[in-house]
Amino acid sequence: FDPVVAMGLLQKIVRNEATKSDPPEIYNARVVLISLVACGGALLFGMDMGIIGGVLTMDSFKKEYGLMDQPKAVLASLEGNVVSVIQAGAFAGALLSMWLANRVGRRFSLIIASILVFVGVALQAAASGHIEAMYVGRLVAGVAIGIASSVNPLYVSENAPRGIRGLLTGLYQLSIVTGLTLAFWINYGSLLHIKGHSQYIIPLSLQAFPAVILLVGMLLANESPRFLAQRHPDKALAVLAKLRNLPADHPYIVQEMDGISRQLEEERALAVNASSFSLLREAFTVKSYRRRSLLCITLMMWSNLTGTNAMTYYSPRIFASVGLSGSASGLFATGVYGIVKMVSCAIFIVFVTDTLGRRKSLLWTGIVQGLALFYVGFYIRFDPPVTGESVSAPGYVALVAIYIFAAVSDGLSIMTETDLLQFGWGPVVWTYSSEIPPARLRALMMGMATASQWLFNFVVAKATPSMFATLGTNGFGTYFVYGTFCFIMVVFAFFFVPETAGVALEQMDELFEKDSLRDKLLFRKGPRLSSRENAADEGVLDKKNAEHVEVA
Repeated sequence: FDPVVAMGLLQKIVRNEATKSDPPEIYNARVVLISLVACGGALLFGMDMGIIGGVLTMDSFKKEYGLMDQPKAVLASLEGNVVSVIQAGAFAGALLSMWLANRVGRRFSLIIASILVFVGVALQAAASGHIEAMYVGRLVAGVAIGIASSVNPLYVSENAPRGIRGLLTGLYQLSIVTGLTLAFWINYGSLLHIKGHSQYIIPLSLQAFPAVILLVGMLLANESPRFLAQRHPDKALAVLAKLRNLPADHPYIVQEMDGISRQLEEERALAVNASSFSLLREAFTVKSYRRRSLLCITLMMWSNLTGTNAMTYYSPRIFASVGLSGSASGLFATGVYGIVKMVSCAIFIVFVTDTLGRRKSLLWTGIVQGLALFYVGFYIRFDPPVTGESVSAPGYVALVAIYIFAAVSDGLSIMTETDLLQFGWGPVVWTYSSEIPPARLRALMMGMATASQWLFNFVVAKATPSMFATLGTNGFGTYFVYGTFCFIMVVFAFFFVPETAGVALEQMDELFEKDSLRDKLLFRKGPRLSSRENAADEGVLDKKNAEHVEVA
């Protein structure tokens, strides 16, 4: 591995001052490999989302579980239960992770998650027609996914060098859509080439594949230097030096370790005399904090009400509703759907160079999503596909609309010369929720945001099958419901979401304390802080030597 060659390639992809000024040794294969392995948790999440929707359409699964002759409403309710129970587990896992990650560490939390996956997948594969066992298996796997979804980004960000933190964190989103794509094609291949019970058992069993990567990788990987610094600073220094491929006494290592130590001291000072109840009360009684708490919760709600997870969980049914009859055609279309999501994500990560900011991204992606869903709804309502006939020209336009929806809704994170770029309601709400809380309440507000995300993910997964069964022919009303939510959230973002890209973290209080009616409605942009000043204030670099790092 030649660090000089790697740096040349890196500087073409990630163009910021940090990658130009940092020692080339810190951008090495080890840190990239650790990030990829840790993202096994994201791969797991993506594979589960993709596999279960396809399995539910297989006749072999329906026969095994006695679903072939069930009324439409009963079948829709059962499908909703099977899909949504994993979100219930993830909700519990996300709450558990807040304690677990600080108690046993990021690395061991991911090991626990991978072991829980094996248990959950084994129960699902061995259920043999017992729907209760399927529920329990998916609940256990959901707890694992909830833990991994919270700990994965944390572990990656704490191991990554500052210059490529955005890029490596973006691998989490890319891993989710990669898992989705793998799952879609696994379902398609299984339907074509496997008969009998194995047709659905093999896809369910393959959900354990990412857990194998995660378990083996975490057994060989290091703990996060930041977590080690809380109890074992000497070990933290050794791990950091190994990660950065530099001697422990190198100025860069000393400087980064000092920054970690100062940040930990500040957090300890903030935690004095702060009970959970007092922090919760503070989050909702102080005006500025209340606005931020409610934004963290509501943005996660809106991100689910876009319908993107509904489109993913039930994509075979969605493609059937626009005229792709037959399980094979539907699963093939979902495979293409996954490829669109994965390729668009990768293209943006590598090539996009213009910044939109948080607010503009929420606005334009919401509009595109709403228009795409409304077109599909109008097509199904006024020119519905006819079983046995080929897809009409408007039907192909509806397919394109679904793929456009996939391309803009998935979201991603990109590091450029000026900022950490965010596109779509997926990653933007996570970045936004992590940067607007005051330091004293950051863990609490992020916990509420994560819980809100999984709660409404559960609601969407549970409700969507019933919506398809009851809201018009082929469920055309479902698209109008989610499309309307997209337009409502655009209005919400326009009036209540201020732009925070480049705003000084210490100026967030001022941004959220505006009193005039115009300011309350429009949230005029607050003072901005250059990335150079932000780097120094965070203790990553000395004031006089501060170079560009992520502001997000």
